[in-house]
Amino acid sequence: MFTEAQLPQAYSTHIAQFWQQSVEQGKLQSKDALEIAYAYAINPENKGTVVISAGRIEAYIKYKEVIFDIYQQGYSVFIHDHRGQGFSGRMTDNPHMGYVDDFDDYVRDLHDFMQQVVRPHCQQQPLLLGHSMGCAIAVLYCLAYPQAFKKVAFSAPMFGIRPALPTWFANLLVKSHFALGRVFGRQYGYFIGQRDYVEHAFANNRLTHSAVRYQIFRDEYKHHPQAQLGGVTAHWLHAAAVAMNRIEQSAPLFPLPSLILQAGADAVVDNARQSRVASMFPGCQLQIIPGARHELLMEADEYRQPTLAAILDFFAK
Repeated sequence: MFTEAQLPQAYSTHIAQFWQQSVEQGKLQSKDALEIAYAYAINPENKGTVVISAGRIEAYIKYKEVIFDIYQQGYSVFIHDHRGQGFSGRMTDNPHMGYVDDFDDYVRDLHDFMQQVVRPHCQQQPLLLGHSMGCAIAVLYCLAYPQAFKKVAFSAPMFGIRPALPTWFANLLVKSHFALGRVFGRQYGYFIGQRDYVEHAFANNRLTHSAVRYQIFRDEYKHHPQAQLGGVTAHWLHAAAVAMNRIEQSAPLFPLPSLILQAGADAVVDNARQSRVASMFPGCQLQIIPGARHELLMEADEYRQPTLAAILDFFAK
């Protein structure tokens, strides 16, 4: 695991070499004929397999350091880009619009990825690591396929979104905007205040304290503009609200041992709702990383190192 001081050089040498020599990239076709991009690295040590379910706007290239770190611990690592983002197919005329018809579409894509790519290379039950929106997808997947994974680790899970408006008001706002869009033929229009991809200055970011990791993320997206994604549509927000309500209602039925890592200074997801849902998960460990921002896996060393240590320790037990 490289420190922030080591990372700029290591990223262009060790990690770049690992990516070129050990990582396979490809695409599969979803049931509705959408291309789903993926990447994986098979570790000959065969200690186990980790599947990553990434967050909103994220492409697998954003996880190069994470994949490298987990691989170095003896695990094979698999990741795919959710539909509508990264290198996977987009469903709107404007490819920057964050859209999904229903979160069950994400679940079906993950199932296709598991069946067609992960399973042929994995002899034992894999482990699941989710981040943010990817955690919501992971919960729905495990409820539908409770035997698919051995354990699940959640990084800053999206069980609620900030600002944490009263549920009735948030639902009214989203549904009203969604309904107006349908009436005026703008089903895929941006929600209020959302727009195309913008590279925010580090000083204005709410994601991480690490200038080094933040710049690497932005540079990757600059070099691969097809991976860029902007804000969300009203339809995505409506689908997310439905999914998060399902997760809270089904939380007592969650079938697997789980670890939830909460970013103490998260300004993206609703930590109060996250804690409430965590308290209903059977066999769940909730660990708070005090002071950390939302992107625990690309945070400054003082937050990222305990995050990865907790995940790896949980997986190893």
